[in-house]
Amino acid sequence: MPSRTVAPKPRRRRVGRPAGDEGDLRDRLLDVAAAQFACTGIAAASLRTIAQQAGVTPAMLHYYFGNKDALVRALIGERLMPAVMPLRETLASVGETPFELAQAFAYGISHVVAKLPWLPALWVREVLCEGGALREFVFREVMPSLPQVLAQRFDAARAAGQLPPGVDPRLLVVSLVGLTLFPAAGAPIWQKAFGMPGMDMPTLVSHTLALLAHGLAAPI
Repeated sequence: MPSRTVAPKPRRRRVGRPAGDEGDLRDRLLDVAAAQFACTGIAAASLRTIAQQAGVTPAMLHYYFGNKDALVRALIGERLMPAVMPLRETLASVGETPFELAQAFAYGISHVVAKLPWLPALWVREVLCEGGALREFVFREVMPSLPQVLAQRFDAARAAGQLPPGVDPRLLVVSLVGLTLFPAAGAPIWQKAFGMPGMDMPTLVSHTLALLAHGLAAPI
């Protein structure tokens, strides 16, 4: 009687451990969490809602991040800082004039927002608003680097006589942030108000640079 070939039993994975490409799933969970935080705020966003939006169970989200605090830390460490810190390095050396420096900042912010489309809304909710969950982190980790470097470069330009009278290097940084992140955060409102469906980040950057280069002075 011929012997039968017994097919090997499929290996069973450990309970609770996700199948497939874990890195891709973890990245997707971070993306969904970021969008949810920007939409509702970090305090109001629940892990259950984030899991539902991602199409996984809350246990799966817990498997990767444990709790909301750990999820927020992962978002900062794996999304926000890697996108923002290269801009600091660029601003420390790029450009010979204040306009070139402002141009580098505007294009840099545009590239960051292209990578992190949720950032402008999250910035308004969690940094600018009183009690925002990311305010202390930004003051501790981001403020001592990126804005300070930019202000120092502008201050050096003022000392070299490259800034017009009345332009404060620090307030120039404030103005640049206001001309880039704020319009990006409010784009849906202005698109509807002005009927401008093409109000994307490149359009906003082009306008900002034209405004900085030419101002509102009457043509001669």
